[in-house]
Amino acid sequence: MNALRLATFLAALAIVSVAHAQTAATLGRPVGPTRQVDNKVPQPGEGGKIFPLNSSWVAVSLNGKPFSGDRPSFKLDDQLRATGFSGCNTYATAAYPLREQGLAVGPFALTKKSCDKTTMAIEQAFLVALRSSGKWDIQGRNLIIQTQNGGRLILERSL
Repeated sequence: MNALRLATFLAALAIVSVAHAQTAATLGRPVGPTRQVDNKVPQPGEGGKIFPLNSSWVAVSLNGKPFSGDRPSFKLDDQLRATGFSGCNTYATAAYPLREQGLAVGPFALTKKSCDKTTMAIEQAFLVALRSSGKWDIQGRNLIIQTQNGGRLILERSL
Protein backbone atom coordinates (compact mmCIF):
# COMPACT_ATOMS: atom_id res chain seq x y z
CA MET A 1 0.00 0.00 0.00
CA ASN A 2 2.82 2.41 0.90
CA ALA A 3 4.61 1.57 -2.35
CA LEU A 4 1.46 2.49 -4.30
CA ARG A 5 1.18 5.84 -2.46
CA LEU A 6 4.85 6.59 -3.11
CA ALA A 7 4.50 5.77 -6.81
CA THR A 8 1.40 7.99 -7.07
CA PHE A 9 3.20 10.85 -5.32
CA LEU A 10 6.26 10.59 -7.58
CA ALA A 11 4.09 10.50 -10.70
CA ALA A 12 2.21 13.61 -9.55
CA LEU A 13 5.49 15.39 -8.80
CA ALA A 14 6.82 14.56 -12.27
CA ILE A 15 3.64 15.92 -13.90
CA VAL A 16 3.87 19.17 -11.90
CA SER A 17 7.57 19.58 -12.83
CA VAL A 18 6.87 19.06 -16.54
CA ALA A 19 3.91 21.47 -16.40
CA HIS A 20 6.08 24.10 -14.68
CA ALA A 21 8.83 23.74 -17.29
CA GLN A 22 6.29 24.04 -20.14
CA THR A 23 4.68 27.10 -18.51
CA ALA A 24 8.05 28.79 -17.97
CA ALA A 25 9.08 28.09 -21.57
CA THR A 26 5.72 29.40 -22.84
CA LEU A 27 6.14 32.61 -20.84
CA GLY A 28 9.65 33.13 -22.22
CA ARG A 29 11.44 32.45 -18.94
CA PRO A 30 14.45 30.16 -18.89
CA VAL A 31 13.96 26.69 -17.48
CA GLY A 32 16.32 25.82 -14.65
CA PRO A 33 18.70 28.12 -12.79
CA THR A 34 18.32 31.74 -13.83
CA ARG A 35 21.48 33.27 -12.36
CA GLN A 36 23.78 34.32 -15.18
CA VAL A 37 27.40 35.43 -15.13
CA ASP A 38 27.63 39.23 -15.29
CA ASN A 39 29.50 39.98 -18.50
CA LYS A 40 30.61 43.37 -17.16
CA VAL A 41 32.72 41.84 -14.37
CA PRO A 42 35.99 40.30 -15.59
CA GLN A 43 36.05 36.56 -15.12
CA PRO A 44 39.09 34.44 -14.22
CA GLY A 45 41.05 33.54 -17.33
CA GLU A 46 40.07 36.69 -19.23
CA GLY A 47 42.63 39.33 -20.11
CA GLY A 48 43.30 42.07 -17.58
CA LYS A 49 43.53 42.06 -13.82
CA ILE A 50 40.84 40.79 -11.45
CA PHE A 51 39.75 43.19 -8.71
CA PRO A 52 40.69 41.70 -5.32
CA LEU A 53 37.34 41.22 -3.61
CA ASN A 54 37.30 40.69 0.17
CA SER A 55 40.24 43.02 0.63
CA SER A 56 40.73 46.09 2.83
CA TRP A 57 42.56 49.28 1.88
CA VAL A 58 43.65 52.44 3.72
CA ALA A 59 44.08 55.76 1.89
CA VAL A 60 47.65 56.97 1.40
CA SER A 61 47.23 60.06 -0.79
CA LEU A 62 44.84 61.96 -3.02
CA ASN A 63 46.27 63.91 -5.96
CA GLY A 64 49.72 63.73 -4.39
CA LYS A 65 48.63 65.06 -0.97
CA PRO A 66 49.12 62.50 1.82
CA PHE A 67 46.37 61.70 4.30
CA SER A 68 47.26 62.14 7.96
CA GLY A 69 45.59 61.22 11.24
CA ASP A 70 42.65 58.81 10.91
CA ARG A 71 42.98 57.85 7.27
CA PRO A 72 39.95 56.89 5.16
CA SER A 73 39.46 53.23 4.29
CA PHE A 74 37.80 51.11 1.61
CA LYS A 75 36.71 47.46 1.76
CA LEU A 76 34.93 45.60 -1.03
CA ASP A 77 33.34 42.23 -0.21
CA ASP A 78 32.35 39.43 -2.58
CA GLN A 79 28.78 40.79 -2.76
CA LEU A 80 30.15 44.05 -4.26
CA ARG A 81 29.32 46.04 -1.10
CA ALA A 82 31.93 48.65 -0.30
CA THR A 83 32.21 49.94 3.26
CA GLY A 84 34.68 52.00 5.18
CA PHE A 85 35.64 55.08 7.12
CA SER A 86 35.65 58.33 5.15
CA GLY A 87 37.56 60.55 7.56
CA CYS A 88 34.72 61.50 9.90
CA ASN A 89 31.82 59.17 9.09
CA THR A 90 31.42 55.57 8.01
CA TYR A 91 29.91 54.80 4.61
CA ALA A 92 28.42 51.97 2.59
CA THR A 93 27.85 51.77 -1.15
CA ALA A 94 27.84 49.37 -4.08
CA ALA A 95 31.03 49.17 -6.14
CA TYR A 96 31.30 47.25 -9.38
CA PRO A 97 34.61 46.30 -11.00
CA LEU A 98 34.03 46.55 -14.75
CA ARG A 99 35.84 45.35 -17.87
CA GLU A 100 39.18 46.90 -18.73
CA GLN A 101 39.82 47.70 -15.07
CA GLY A 102 36.92 50.12 -14.72
CA LEU A 103 35.23 50.79 -11.40
CA ALA A 104 31.70 52.11 -10.87
CA VAL A 105 30.72 53.31 -7.39
CA GLY A 106 27.11 54.01 -6.45
CA PRO A 107 25.60 56.62 -4.10
CA PHE A 108 26.80 56.58 -0.51
CA ALA A 109 24.90 55.86 2.69
CA LEU A 110 26.69 57.88 5.40
CA THR A 111 26.46 58.29 9.13
CA LYS A 112 25.63 61.85 10.22
CA LYS A 113 28.56 62.67 12.48
CA SER A 114 29.91 66.23 12.32
CA CYS A 115 33.64 67.00 12.52
CA ASP A 116 35.82 70.09 12.11
CA LYS A 117 35.93 71.81 8.71
CA THR A 118 39.33 70.42 7.72
CA THR A 119 38.27 66.83 8.44
CA MET A 120 34.97 67.32 6.62
CA ALA A 121 36.83 68.73 3.57
CA ILE A 122 39.14 65.71 3.52
CA GLU A 123 36.14 63.39 3.81
CA GLN A 124 34.34 65.17 0.97
CA ALA A 125 37.40 64.96 -1.30
CA PHE A 126 37.84 61.23 -0.55
CA LEU A 127 34.16 60.43 -1.24
CA VAL A 128 34.15 62.47 -4.46
CA ALA A 129 37.27 60.61 -5.64
CA LEU A 130 35.61 57.24 -4.97
CA ARG A 131 32.28 58.25 -6.53
CA SER A 132 33.96 59.59 -9.68
CA SER A 133 36.28 56.62 -10.07
CA GLY A 134 37.01 55.56 -13.59
CA LYS A 135 39.89 53.09 -13.67
CA TRP A 136 41.78 51.08 -11.07
CA ASP A 137 45.13 49.34 -10.99
CA ILE A 138 47.19 47.41 -8.47
CA GLN A 139 50.88 48.14 -8.14
CA GLY A 140 52.60 46.18 -5.38
CA ARG A 141 50.62 46.73 -2.15
CA ASN A 142 48.77 49.75 -3.57
CA LEU A 143 45.36 50.11 -5.17
CA ILE A 144 45.36 53.13 -7.46
CA ILE A 145 42.04 54.65 -8.46
CA GLN A 146 42.04 57.14 -11.33
CA THR A 147 39.06 59.48 -11.22
CA GLN A 148 37.13 60.54 -14.30
CA ASN A 149 38.46 64.10 -13.95
CA GLY A 150 42.12 63.04 -13.79
CA GLY A 151 42.55 62.71 -10.01
CA ARG A 152 44.49 59.90 -8.41
CA LEU A 153 43.59 58.15 -5.14
CA ILE A 154 46.21 55.77 -3.74
CA LEU A 155 45.28 53.20 -1.10
CA GLU A 156 47.50 50.56 0.47
CA ARG A 157 46.42 47.07 1.48
CA SER A 158 45.60 46.68 5.15
CA LEU A 159 44.83 43.68 7.33
